Amino acid sequence: MSAPYDYEALWLKAKLFLNHAMDDPELRSFDERALWSSLALESLAKSALARQSPLLIAVPNEEGTNVLIALGLMSGKARFESISAKTLYTRCERAFRPFSKDEALKTAWARNEYLHSAGARFTSLPESAWWPKYWALAYILVSACERDLDDLVGPTRALLVQGYLEQNKQHIEDRCETLISRAKQRRAQYESGSLPERVAKEWQPGADMTAGLSYRTNELCPACGQNGVLEGEEKLEVRHEYEQFSAGDYEVVVTITVGADHFSCEHCGLVLDSYELVEKAGLSDTFDAEGDVDDIVYGDEYGND
Repeated sequence: MSAPYDYEALWLKAKLFLNHAMDDPELRSFDERALWSSLALESLAKSALARQSPLLIAVPNEEGTNVLIALGLMSGKARFESISAKTLYTRCERAFRPFSKDEALKTAWARNEYLHSAGARFTSLPESAWWPKYWALAYILVSACERDLDDLVGPTRALLVQGYLEQNKQHIEDRCETLISRAKQRRAQYESGSLPERVAKEWQPGADMTAGLSYRTNELCPACGQNGVLEGEEKLEVRHEYEQFSAGDYEVVVTITVGADHFSCEHCGLVLDSYELVEKAGLSDTFDAEGDVDDIVYGDEYGND
């Protein structure tokens, strides 16, 4: 019997669930197939993290039971508990960019609603919209497992998945183009005095459109060419060096490389609220920010959820 934290076993479990999720629509309803796909995504995420270390999916407790089991230091009848979906997807977002925790959690919430409420539908999304979004997430985890789609679903079904991935890519491109075009239009309407009153109530030049993330920098707006604000939360790299001001007087200078997740421009109202949109708009996907000494040694926030 495989260990509950074994990444190969979790990968095989994801394959099994996806086999059900990709069954003939005449054999299974979309709601049932979507349910299986949400279970597969969670198994894929656990496999990707456990491949790096089983500790990443173990729930920490005072006795350390789960950690000891994950390390192979405890066996017998002890039960291994894995982390919650929220913690799981948060760690995947930090470890495997551009995986989106928020998009992944939608599948978990839909599953819980479907199983534990009186609702008879898994999701309000049509099937044609569900699969492109789903496979955009799953493909990142497949890559994190150092596998390919053929390994997961076989060569025939892999062609179907590639089609969904192309649809999602087009969606991101279309959405990015729409947001930038609308921002240009909004600014032009403002300058000509023809901005509709209902729009003016929601946006005026100078309105704060930022997301309040921990780190930020200025970046030229792709819509109006003015300075906008690029923000991020995730610290991808921490560097430090020492500057000497006088004999025996040194100061440490800490620089953090941050992943960009949000862009906003107060001059035209453009907001790009995801890594994918920021990247598609041609903006920097990382930027440097000033840190402090406490950032030099920071570890995985394991157990602090």
